[in-house]
Amino acid sequence: MQTDVMIVTGMVCGGCTNKLSRALNEVVGVEDVQVSLASGEVTVRFDERVTSPHRLSAAVVGTGFGVDGIPATNGHDPNPTHTG
Repeated sequence: MQTDVMIVTGMVCGGCTNKLSRALNEVVGVEDVQVSLASGEVTVRFDERVTSPHRLSAAVVGTGFGVDGIPATNGHDPNPTHTG
């Protein structure tokens, strides 16, 4: 098992953390996901024989958030009053 910590941008509420957690848990090989809204960190434990940090980053960006310097791609609403 490998653990990777990513810095994710664009999360502003609990709905964001839930959306991101669900997306990462759908990646084959992911064993555990911990999302911290306060720090913007996402910790993922995964089987490196099945998936990779690149695939995890792609899942984050595909969900609409930015990760480790890669900006969000689908216009995730950064408005703090949104509903996730």
